Amino acid sequence: MVNQIIKSVKGTFFHDPKSLYNEEKAYLNKPFFFNGTNSQAVLLIHGWSSTPYEVRRLGKFLNEAGYTTYGPQLRGHGTVPKDLENVKWTDWFVDVKRAYAELKKNHSKVFVMGTSIGANLAILLAAERPEIPGLVLLATPYKIKFEKLVILFAKSLKMVKPYSKKYYPPTFGLSTSITRLISYQTYPVKSALETFDLIKIARTKLRNVKQPCFLIQSGSDHIVTRKSLEDIYNRIGSKIKQKKIIKRAYHTFISDVKNSHVFEDILAFIKANENRNLHQ
Repeated sequence: MVNQIIKSVKGTFFHDPKSLYNEEKAYLNKPFFFNGTNSQAVLLIHGWSSTPYEVRRLGKFLNEAGYTTYGPQLRGHGTVPKDLENVKWTDWFVDVKRAYAELKKNHSKVFVMGTSIGANLAILLAAERPEIPGLVLLATPYKIKFEKLVILFAKSLKMVKPYSKKYYPPTFGLSTSITRLISYQTYPVKSALETFDLIKIARTKLRNVKQPCFLIQSGSDHIVTRKSLEDIYNRIGSKIKQKKIIKRAYHTFISDVKNSHVFEDILAFIKANENRNLHQ
């Protein structure tokens, strides 16, 4: 059954990401909402300094499988970096809770997925909302590489240089990647510190997450520690959980990934858990 559904929706997935980007430039900094044909929905949360376009292609793929999909735009994103200056991580969490509440009005079940700090926000939401039937966590930071040093440096840097530029490794940070094209390339340092606070809070909530969970991380992630996936997998309270490492992909890989199995595996996870009783 799942294989039949996947075959029917492959058209959207096999659109080349770059070609699709060129066709959809009007939507790069806008939220999306695709109405589905069943009573279930998926909330997709983009990462820090990016836009909902990061998860739009995945949203379209899942929508073609029958699900309503919604990608809200988090506060301070999709405009100019300065708009992030005074935004707190708690503001982003308010945005996510509002989006979830909107979907719950007309849908019996709402799955939640996020990428990077969008996944940290998904963890917090799942800890508060046990009725969520499942989580998909992509490129989720448990810890940032050299976290203590990076935070110390950022706090010192903020005093003399309030803005910084992003760093990309030469192999996986190509300037033509969708990830780079849609995101801020400079950022307020104090906004980066907000993400560190969010990551630390999310770590403390993992035991409270009981829902089925699917973790995916790049084996070449240059932002989060290599052990992040294992640390989350071992600490999350979910009894039903699975994990996958993908190769040669950037940290927030979902907008650029061409491996068909990633989208297909996410859909298969949702289908496998949409009728599961969370109290079993």
